[in-house]
Amino acid sequence: MSDSLERYLPGRAFPPYAFLPGRDPHPTRDPRGHSYTEGEEPEAHHLPASEWRENQEYLFGCDLYNSGYLWEAHEAWESIWHPSKHDEVQADFLQGLIQCSAASLKIPMGQPEGLIKLSEQGTRRLEGVIKSMGSSYMGLDVASFVAEFRAFVSSAPASEDERPRIELEP
Repeated sequence: MSDSLERYLPGRAFPPYAFLPGRDPHPTRDPRGHSYTEGEEPEAHHLPASEWRENQEYLFGCDLYNSGYLWEAHEAWESIWHPSKHDEVQADFLQGLIQCSAASLKIPMGQPEGLIKLSEQGTRRLEGVIKSMGSSYMGLDVASFVAEFRAFVSSAPASEDERPRIELEP
């Protein structure tokens, strides 16, 4: 796992391994998992899109995704997707990122159909955000990300490391 981008939450540690289904102990369900706890996780709260710089789970999800923790990024974004469902645009944006992250995870899992299906679903959701809000949303140039992600998928990537990274505006 390497990251050429600056971290958005440099003080928050990454898990000891990037979970790959079928290879590793499930992070939250298996006692050997990197995020296994016996208690429930604290519930994330909704922050408006305009407060994206304060949204720690969003920023940590970006760090995780950029550094190859694809399942973990999905989980971080999902934790804020649930409370954002009343905000359709933000919910679609987060779900689009979740699906793109999950699509990338299908490469090491050897599931090219999953890569294609999830990437189509995710980029279509992100295109809806562009139509509603314009090219930039929650610090991301969504139009560029969608174009780069589609080019990545159409290249029949051999590795998830080739995926475009999430670069947020300063």
